[in-house]
Amino acid sequence: MTHPISRFDVPELSTMPADIRERIEAVQARSGFIPNVFLALAHRPDEFRAFFAYHDALMERESNLSKAEREMIVVATSAANECQYCVIAHGAILRIRAKNPLIADQVATNYRKADITTRQRAMLDFAMKVSQSAQAVGEDDIAILNSHGFDESDIWDITSIAAFFALSNRIANVSAMRPNDEFYSLDR
Repeated sequence: MTHPISRFDVPELSTMPADIRERIEAVQARSGFIPNVFLALAHRPDEFRAFFAYHDALMERESNLSKAEREMIVVATSAANECQYCVIAHGAILRIRAKNPLIADQVATNYRKADITTRQRAMLDFAMKVSQSAQAVGEDDIAILNSHGFDESDIWDITSIAAFFALSNRIANVSAMRPNDEFYSLDR
């Protein structure tokens, strides 16, 4: 049975603005397929550009957080937000970046029991608080992160990733965005 990738209109690649089409084609050349998030968000070109500019600023820049740790934040908070698309897609990316075929399932199911460091557990505890009850974040939370070696910039990164993916989770859930079949078997 074939399911639509979004409940909203998905434009044909050939009708998209050139910059968006080129970005999507570059992703397809690297990964061998087009992740559905690119197609689903392309129906609003300005929002597509803003979304991926912020995504890249958070997820691709140099940081004290490894790329795998950033993906852990996405997977754990997306699981709490019940976002199937992000858990499956970013779970695949986490498996690749961590070079560990088990880690994404562990983090998505219960990060507290996952094979991660105490530092990473503290990071995910904080990210979950940002994702689920940011209004309750206080100085004690910051002190815990500091005790694990996270500095102000790291805390900003954890906060921003959790907050950005809360937005992404809500868009994916409301749009009924479907994960690509390819994500399920990547790096297993």
